[in-house]
Amino acid sequence: MALQGSRKVARVALEMALSEDREQEKQLKAMFAREGIKTAAVDYGGDFAASIARIVERAVVAAKREGVIRDVHAEEGAVAGAAREALSQVLTKAFGLNVGGKIGIARQNDHVIVAVFFGVGLLHLDEVAVGLGHRAVSS
Repeated sequence: MALQGSRKVARVALEMALSEDREQEKQLKAMFAREGIKTAAVDYGGDFAASIARIVERAVVAAKREGVIRDVHAEEGAVAGAAREALSQVLTKAFGLNVGGKIGIARQNDHVIVAVFFGVGLLHLDEVAVGLGHRAVSS
C-alpha cells in the first residue's frame, strides 16, 4: 500500500509541474487538497548549471510558503534532497544549457515528492526533461 501512496503523490507532483498557468495551478491545488494532498508549484528559467542551488532553494521556499512542509530542518531537508535528486535526473540533458519550466511539489502523509519539468533550449532545437525525487518524513 505504501507504494500506491508514493505513486499517487508522484503523479500529483508531475501534474503540478506540468500545469499550464497560475489559474490551473490553483484549480489543481484545490482538487488535490480535497484528497488530502498538499501541493506547490514554482516556475523557473535560466542557465541550468549556474542555477542548481537556486532551483533547490525555490523548491524549499515554495513548499514552506504553500504549507506543504513546516519550517523545520528535517522537512526542509526532505524537499531539498528530493529536488536535488530530480535535478540529477535531468543533468545530462540540461547541463550547460538554458532551461525553462516548472517545479511541482506534493506531499501526503510522509511522502514528499519533487518533480521538475523543463524545456531545454539549444538554438531552435528544444528538448524536454523530467526528473522526480522522493523523500519520506515523519508526519
